Amino acid sequence: MRRLLTAPNLALATLWADWLTQAGIATRVQRAHAGSIAGELPPDQAQPELWIDDASRCDEARTMLEAFRHPPARHWACRGCGEIIDGPFEQCWNCGAAMPPVQ
Repeated sequence: MRRLLTAPNLALATLWADWLTQAGIATRVQRAHAGSIAGELPPDQAQPELWIDDASRCDEARTMLEAFRHPPARHWACRGCGEIIDGPFEQCWNCGAAMPPVQ
């Protein structure tokens, strides 16, 4: 096992671990409930950590997490209603039309 990263909270640690596991990289959350002793330990030592079973896939897992944590920002105009959409969205929030193909 190899430590991948320290997560800011348990919710994100669990989400990221589930996402990596579904992608085929067995991932575990360690120190899931260590936050309760944060006053006795430095806060950075009480945060949840992600550990992967196969150390050879560490770079792959980091690349996947980087892409997951930083989705591409887009700026496009909906062809259905003319709404201007910003962010990683691929569907118009107003009318439900799909984003036009990227050229």
